[in-house]
Amino acid sequence: MPMHQERWRPQFHFTPPDTWMNDPNGMVWFDGEYHLFYQNNPFGNRWGHMSWGHAVSRDLLHWEHLPLALAEENGVMIFSGSAVVDWNNTSGFGRPGHPPMVAIYTGHHTGRPLQNQQIAYSTDRGRTWTKYAGNPVLDIGEADFRDPKVFWHADTGRWVMAVAWPPRRQVRLYSSPDLKAWTHLSDFGPAGSTNGIWECPDLFPLPIEGSPRTSAWVLVVNVGSGAPARGSGTQYFVGQFDGTRFVPDAVAAPRWADYGPDFYAAVTWSDVPPRDGRRIWLGWMSNWIYANDVPTHPWRSAMTLPRELTLRPTPDGLRLVQQPVREFRQLRHSGIRFQGSRLDDAARWLARQEVPTGLAELSLVLDRLPETGAVTVRLHHGTSGETAITADLAAQELRIDRTRSGRADFHPRFAGIHTAPLRTVDGRLDLHLIVDVASIELFAQNGEVALTDLILPESPGLRATLEASAPARQARVRSLSLHPLESAPPIPLLSKP
Repeated sequence: MPMHQERWRPQFHFTPPDTWMNDPNGMVWFDGEYHLFYQNNPFGNRWGHMSWGHAVSRDLLHWEHLPLALAEENGVMIFSGSAVVDWNNTSGFGRPGHPPMVAIYTGHHTGRPLQNQQIAYSTDRGRTWTKYAGNPVLDIGEADFRDPKVFWHADTGRWVMAVAWPPRRQVRLYSSPDLKAWTHLSDFGPAGSTNGIWECPDLFPLPIEGSPRTSAWVLVVNVGSGAPARGSGTQYFVGQFDGTRFVPDAVAAPRWADYGPDFYAAVTWSDVPPRDGRRIWLGWMSNWIYANDVPTHPWRSAMTLPRELTLRPTPDGLRLVQQPVREFRQLRHSGIRFQGSRLDDAARWLARQEVPTGLAELSLVLDRLPETGAVTVRLHHGTSGETAITADLAAQELRIDRTRSGRADFHPRFAGIHTAPLRTVDGRLDLHLIVDVASIELFAQNGEVALTDLILPESPGLRATLEASAPARQARVRSLSLHPLESAPPIPLLSKP
């Protein structure tokens, strides 16, 4: 069976060809290509033998699979990390006019309890890699010390590394002139959510909506458990970074990037050109509670859609805003749009639409909503599956219910109802749903809230229905559209090294 026709194989989300995948790693733009490395077991579809898989894309949708980039060897697994373009050749690995790509990763020692930070470099656009003979470049003698994210800090003219100290619930910051010698700067944490160990940090500035010349810094900390939907998840802090220390604006309660169960290890791309100007990330679309048991074959796991990030002022402070990258629009078929404003008419119109492939984008905007009642969009998968998305106005809560979406017997904690806070402004509700073969990504209130859920429908096809309880039934439909979506098949790896 062709790879893109396997049961539950996503059609426009990245998946490995035939093995296990977890965290995205080393995401960097260079010479017209977005590089995506990822935690990969090249020998099977369960976690183990961690190495870096590799793929590239020019549009963040169509990916070309490349040979394994960094392999486990000599008792050292290749755990998560990042990659940068060393434009000024501070490392000495390149030559004039030909900057090297440098990967910074955690070496996980299988024969003793030790993790340290190591580097490798490439001088051929990331196609082949050489591990640095002087590894490790940072070793504090700890069993759990991992996931370095490195960036160039122009104001201080040096590299900065954020690296997790998991059992202490801390992120350590280091600096370096050359990616080889690292000096400790400061520590952040514990703060926010500390129920689970801290992993996969990221630190970057983001523009503030409505104030294009102002920005704030965001520190992302992924947590291994204790997220809102149970299990693993992604929290973030907003504040300022002065080149040495990150100071948050508030740490009273954790802020969550995604309230669904299937968004983890999210990190951003490095070196996106200034003329583009976007901060783009994606996450691993699974959860450590059941990731090894999701019944796909021969591959296991997918990434989320790449998402563009900004910050939005709210009454509770700055909040992370996510939208699917603009390139995603090229997957849209000619859509169909409801003409009218009555919710009951919109419900009758929507019930008549059908997407046989099950790949769809649904956008709904309502206004004149009361403070009570509820609005529900039901996604009907094939002949029997159903996922309900409900905006509960009185509870100020958004819910995804996947208890009847399809296959769920592979793990007792897969089926569930997942909730997020819902902030309505001027009685307005904005729901943007993207449905692939085996996932739903919901962006609500113009990207202010995100929920990502895996689903495993037993049969293909998709219909949607709309309903509201009084008094929400009196709301006005500002817009309602449905776009069938195309597949984005990958370019297969023709031969393995």
